[in-house]
Amino acid sequence: MKFVDIVRKYQQEMPFPEAVEKAIDECIKKGILAEFLRKNRAEVLRVSIFEYDEEEHMRQEREESRQEGIEQVNDLYDKLFELGRSEDVKRAVKDAKYREKLLGEFHID
Repeated sequence: MKFVDIVRKYQQEMPFPEAVEKAIDECIKKGILAEFLRKNRAEVLRVSIFEYDEEEHMRQEREESRQEGIEQVNDLYDKLFELGRSEDVKRAVKDAKYREKLLGEFHID
């Protein structure tokens, strides 16, 4: 827990990999997990960065998926308005199953 707190402190000032390095140094100096960090320094650094990168990657993936969904729905509504199907737009806004049906009907995916 102390190690993580120190990493977070340094992360406010520098890139994450540098923050982990600096936190490892500080913990060793202060005797926090010192023996473990001395023996496993490279692995702690690698695992910390991997987990951080994976978390960031997952966040980016969620955001991209969200944006794709918004674009699909916007494309659907544009198409429906073009065809004068405003009642379908009103229904699709409130009914997710109907919206999915319409997305399939117009092959929007």
